[in-house]
Amino acid sequence: MAAGQWRVVLDEAYKALRTTAEGIPADAWDLPTPCERWTVTQVLQHATGDQTAFAAAIVGGAGPSEDPFAPSGRIEGDKLSGLRAALDASAHAWAGVADDDPQVRTPLPQGALPAEVGAVACALDAAVHAWDIAVATGQPSPLHDDLARPLLEVARQIVEPLRNYGAYAPALDAGAEADDVSALLSYLGRDPRWAGVRL
Repeated sequence: MAAGQWRVVLDEAYKALRTTAEGIPADAWDLPTPCERWTVTQVLQHATGDQTAFAAAIVGGAGPSEDPFAPSGRIEGDKLSGLRAALDASAHAWAGVADDDPQVRTPLPQGALPAEVGAVACALDAAVHAWDIAVATGQPSPLHDDLARPLLEVARQIVEPLRNYGAYAPALDAGAEADDVSALLSYLGRDPRWAGVRL
């Protein structure tokens, strides 16, 4: 990855999550998602908590208000205000990181990581949960091969230990002819052809 390219990947992932969340239909908040046992609301809560956790790890401050891995499924008031604040905080935190910083604090079990690995790990979380919400609510996929390629490169560096924490399901076989998006989703334990059922 070219120096500083992680900033482009991160910005695109932020945009994917923000745009997809803003496109959630009013009647879709309780729909099932590719994240087994989680509704659209719960995936949004989880993604919000993860971005808050990255910001807190980098610059300090309060972490998520609830466990991102046990989302309540209830959001009072403006359902998107928490996500907007979390994305803004995460973007602000990464803006203060040097392109080649070798040790950036992260909330991951691996701890501090090189800037390009940690930032793309943060982007991976945002982009993949954007996909979860998009396919659950009938929106276009926010993933494309140019975004999926660097996400997959970093996923292969960080995901295996995270499976032990329940963060990702076991990898699926994408097949030899899979495109980069399908390869990424399959590696993360998601079926690229997933289609939910409207409740």
